[in-house]
Amino acid sequence: AKYCYNKLQKAALTGAKKGLKKPNIEEIRHAKNAVFNPSMFGSSLQDIITMQKERYPDRQLPWVQTRLSEEVLALNGDQTEGIFRVPGDIDEVNALKLQVDQWKIPTGLEDPHVPASLLKLWYRELEEPLIPHEFYEQCISHYENPEAAIAVVHSLPRINKMVLCYLIRFLQVFVQPANVAVTKMDVNNLAMVMAPNCLRCQSDDPRIIFENTRKEMSFIRVLIQHLDTSFMEGVL
Repeated sequence: AKYCYNKLQKAALTGAKKGLKKPNIEEIRHAKNAVFNPSMFGSSLQDIITMQKERYPDRQLPWVQTRLSEEVLALNGDQTEGIFRVPGDIDEVNALKLQVDQWKIPTGLEDPHVPASLLKLWYRELEEPLIPHEFYEQCISHYENPEAAIAVVHSLPRINKMVLCYLIRFLQVFVQPANVAVTKMDVNNLAMVMAPNCLRCQSDDPRIIFENTRKEMSFIRVLIQHLDTSFMEGVL
């Protein structure tokens, strides 16, 4: 009961619906099920690291993040038109999600859009956004200033910084000209599809949401273009 309460309280305080309404029946049921079958989807980064500690005691990054990223590249996602924009088949994505929650990546995957879609879903469903709420205003204030934007990244909690830098390093593969020529996903397109998975505007005002969407995209674009992620080489 205490675990369920904590999960619901976290969702109310830091989740996508922060402060907007009470948990619904489905959210309560999900919290109950998570006691016995904790999911890597919808959990906090710290909970995911704790969850994998027994299996992967030396890993610094979430297994689900690195494994799905590797699978996208293994299936030549960097040479696939519309990668991260074109959704994978919903049934295949859901089937892969069930497998991943059992610490498995099935053999025989053929469509890179499937792991790419699930990877985006994992980022989007994090209990707290990858870039925590308390850093949001700094991000949209420095969306055109590379030096200030990079400073925000380095001020993040360690696990958030590591996970974000891994993501940016991953996206930097896709913005290589030879890859963009095939995928048609340049830095602007990648920033557009990835920004909502990293930052969450808490305002209900449509005008603010619309204006901030542009700034969120610009912030992620600046990171893809300017963030030095060489220190992440070989980090798992």
